[in-house]
Amino acid sequence: KSHVESILEVLADFKQRREPGRSRKEYVDQLGAFMAELYGYLPELVEYFLTMFSPSEALEFIDYSDKPRPMVIRTNTLKTRRKDLALALMKRGVSLDPLASWSKVGLKIMESPVPIGATPEYLSGHYMLQSAASMCPVLALSPQPQERVLDMSAAPGGKTSYIAQLMRNTGVVFANDLKADRQKATVANMHRLGVKNVVTCTHDGRKLSKLFQHYKFDRVLLDAPCSGLGVISRDPSVKVQRTLADVQKTAHLQKELLLAAIDVLNHKSKTGGIMVYSTCSVSVAENEEVVNYALQKRDIKIIDTELDFGTPGFTRYQQKRFHPSIANTRRFYPHVHNMDGFFVARIQKLSDKVKGQTNPAEEGENMEWKDNKEEISSKAEEVSRGKEKSKGKKRKDSGNEGEESLPGKKRKKEKVSIPPTKTKVTKKADKKKNSAKMTKPRRKKVEQ
Repeated sequence: KSHVESILEVLADFKQRREPGRSRKEYVDQLGAFMAELYGYLPELVEYFLTMFSPSEALEFIDYSDKPRPMVIRTNTLKTRRKDLALALMKRGVSLDPLASWSKVGLKIMESPVPIGATPEYLSGHYMLQSAASMCPVLALSPQPQERVLDMSAAPGGKTSYIAQLMRNTGVVFANDLKADRQKATVANMHRLGVKNVVTCTHDGRKLSKLFQHYKFDRVLLDAPCSGLGVISRDPSVKVQRTLADVQKTAHLQKELLLAAIDVLNHKSKTGGIMVYSTCSVSVAENEEVVNYALQKRDIKIIDTELDFGTPGFTRYQQKRFHPSIANTRRFYPHVHNMDGFFVARIQKLSDKVKGQTNPAEEGENMEWKDNKEEISSKAEEVSRGKEKSKGKKRKDSGNEGEESLPGKKRKKEKVSIPPTKTKVTKKADKKKNSAKMTKPRRKKVEQ
């Protein structure tokens, strides 16, 4: 630790304190190696954090990521009020405080002689164990009563139940998750909390746009599966198991899910047309890069999250430059907000237009035009074949070269343009038949 501190001192006043001949990069690399060893991280993860934060802030972030977050519970207002719940828990000897000014339902548990996940209040559905950070996406989504809402990766149902609570058990919430085993917890929580407007399903989120093609949603919440770099305090295995290759893989999945989420959103909704994209990761590849990708592919805009705390998202990272509106997104850090590392982006859909492709209606017209063109050309081929056959007959019937040249001239004239419509094709066919009939009797006269 003393090595880390001494390097930080040098980096803080680099011109004065550095050793001659040593570059800043050498110091930063050495700092990364010491920090990885000290906190038990993979060196590549520490290097990644050093590219995102200043050296002193990276150390603070890594240090706070190891410390446990305060336990937070969310009052279920479908069954009780926060004041009544606080009194009931205080009678059991629980020491608690209101979570923060931004939350009307959160309570922070300081200490408790009883297990918080097994009190009679918990079992009767008066509250849900939920981290402060995971309440933010739902607050940003701001679902309204009687709306149609989709939670794309819902299990175990913390955010889903909060959505239902804000909608006052009206409208409908589709709680989707890929794994059926995880949905058991969602169903159990919905029953315990008295939620009645939730439909659970187990579909691949990437295929939802085809499934709900004619059933669009007013609001969509996508709390995407991620690398978990923001919740290391809850899952320390991330330090040694997660690599940058894993981060890139999850980023690819997130891009597919985000486009699918935008596609099932109804931009004509009177109250909504809004979705929230969130992750429990701090990496740029899973957050700003994913949202920037969606901006390039769909007709959307990033709007203000309406959360009055959190730091703005990056608009530049190393050589990369993102859309200026990405500054409207919000990041939450353990060392700044004493919350899990989290990212929240609020997106408004403007139209169903897919950037880089033509309009579906225009495509339909183009297809019809192509079909008509094919029909016309096939009929023209049939006509020309018919002419060739009639010519063959004429050659057999008469040896007169002058008369043979007449159909040739006609053929040239008819080959000048392809008939544009069906009616014209039939007329030309009729002309051909008439001319064939007219020539036969003349030949007979010549022979006599």
